[in-house]
Amino acid sequence: MRYFFEDLSLDTDQRELRRGEEMIAIAPQVFDLLEYLIGHRERVVSKDDLINTIWQGRAVSDVALTTRLNSVRRAVGDSGDEQRVIRTFPRKGVRFIAAVRETPGPTTATPGGLPSVISGKPSLIVLPFANLSPDPEQDYFVDGVTESLTTDLSRMAGIFVIGRNTAFTFKGTYVDLKLIRGELGVRYVLQGSVQRGGSRIRINVQLIDTETGNQLWAERFDKPIADLFDMQDEIGARLANQLGTELVTVEARRAARAPCADSMDQYFQGMASVNRGSDPSNLVQARRFFEQALDLDPTNLDAMVAMAFVDTMRATSMLIDRTAPLRMVEASLDRILAKTPNHAMAHCLMGVVQIFTKRAAQGIAECERSLALDRNLATAYAWIGLGKCNLGCAEETEAYVMEAFRLSPRDNRAFSWMNTAGVAQSYLGADEAAVHWFKRSIEANRNIAPFVNFYLAAALAHLGQIEEAQAYLRAGLILAPDFSIAQFHASSPTDHLTCLAQRVRIAEGLRKAGLRPE
Repeated sequence: MRYFFEDLSLDTDQRELRRGEEMIAIAPQVFDLLEYLIGHRERVVSKDDLINTIWQGRAVSDVALTTRLNSVRRAVGDSGDEQRVIRTFPRKGVRFIAAVRETPGPTTATPGGLPSVISGKPSLIVLPFANLSPDPEQDYFVDGVTESLTTDLSRMAGIFVIGRNTAFTFKGTYVDLKLIRGELGVRYVLQGSVQRGGSRIRINVQLIDTETGNQLWAERFDKPIADLFDMQDEIGARLANQLGTELVTVEARRAARAPCADSMDQYFQGMASVNRGSDPSNLVQARRFFEQALDLDPTNLDAMVAMAFVDTMRATSMLIDRTAPLRMVEASLDRILAKTPNHAMAHCLMGVVQIFTKRAAQGIAECERSLALDRNLATAYAWIGLGKCNLGCAEETEAYVMEAFRLSPRDNRAFSWMNTAGVAQSYLGADEAAVHWFKRSIEANRNIAPFVNFYLAAALAHLGQIEEAQAYLRAGLILAPDFSIAQFHASSPTDHLTCLAQRVRIAEGLRKAGLRPE
C-alpha cells in the first residue's frame, strides 16, 4: 500500500518514507507508528491502542510514547505546536488529520520521486495564487485561498493532488508547464489570482493541460468582502465543486479517445453520464460504464461508490416498491464501508437509503458524518434537509438546502435540492412557496421524476388553480399511470405522526386535482 499526503509518500511494502526523491531515514518503530496512525486516520487513537499495537502491550512510559510521536512529527515536517499532520486531543489520544490518497499497488515514480499518474487518476497541482492587490499584506489571504482549495480538492474521489508544500516551492516564480509535467507527473495545473479592491474581492482561476498548454476551464469569483477566513472556505468549496465537475468532463473526453480504456477511463465516462442529468437513460448508461470499470478492476472503489450512487438515485425516484432495491444498495454500501470506513460519499448514500426507509434520524447522522469527512459535500446538506422533513421538522429544511446552494451554486444535482425544498413547503402547507420550488426544479431538469408533478399538482389545487393542477397531474400519470392516492400513502418514506398528518393534506390536494383514490 502507498499513502500520499502533503508532499510525502509512505510505501508500506518497501517500508520507505519519501519526500520527493529524498529518502527520509526513519526508525522501524517510528515507521510502524506512522503507518498505524495513517491506517486508522478515521478516528482518535488512544495511548492504549498504540501500546497494544506497536509495543505489543509492554509497559511504556508516557515520556517514551511522546518521544516516538515527536519523531514521527519530525519525519513528516510537523511539530507539536503546529499539529498540521498529527493532532493531539488531550486525555483522548492523537489522530492523523492530513488529507491522504492511497493506492493499493505499486506506482511508477517519476525522476522527482512523486507518483506518475498521468496515465491513471487525473493529477493536479494548485499553484500559489498571485496577489494582484497593491497591498502585499494580503498575501496571507491569497495563500489561505490556495491552501483551502488544495485541501478541498484532495478529498475528491478520483483526483490526485500534489501537496501544498511542494506547490508552494513555485510561489513567485515563472512556471514551465513541461517542467512541472516532467518533474511531478501532473496532468493539470490550476492557476489563479486574487485582487482586492475597495469592498469587493475578485478571484480568477484557470485549469491548464500540461501537455498542450491549452486552457480547459476558467472561472471568475466576484463578491463583497465579508469575514476573510469564512471567505477562504467558501471560495475553496465553490471552486472545488465546480472544478470537480469540469475535471470529470475533461477526463471523460480523454477516455473516449483512448485506444484501450482502463478502469478509471470507464469510471470517468460513467461520471460524465451522471453529470449530464438523472434521467433514466443517463443513469442506465452510467451504470454500464461503472460495471465495465469493475470488470477491468474489481477493486476500483470509486466505481463501486458511483454504482451505489446510481442505484440510490434510481430507487429513490420510484414512487412505490423502492424498499427492496434500497436494501440492496445498503448491503453494497456496508461492504464498501467495511473496507473504507472514512469514505464521505458512501456515508452520505447510506444516509439517503436510511432517510428513504423510515430511519431519518440515522440517515441524518450518516450525512453529518459524511460532512465531517468532507465539509464540501453539498448534497449531504440537502439530504439532511429531507431527513428533517421526515422527522416532522420541515421548517428546518430550507436552511439546509440553501447551505447546499452556498457551497455549490451550479451543482448538477441542484434540481433535486429544489424538490426537497418544495416537499418541505408542501408539508408546511406553504403552497405558493412549494409551487415556486417545484417549477424551478422542472426548469432545471425537464426529465423530472413523476412525484414532482404530483406534488406540484397538489399545491396548485390547494391554490385553486385547478386546470394547471390537472395538467401537471396528467404529466405525472404519463410517467406513472397506475399511481393513486392509496399509493401516495403507501409510498410514505416516514411513519412520523406529524408527517403523516401533513401528507393527508397533500393527498387532499391530489384529490382536488383529480387523482383517483385507489
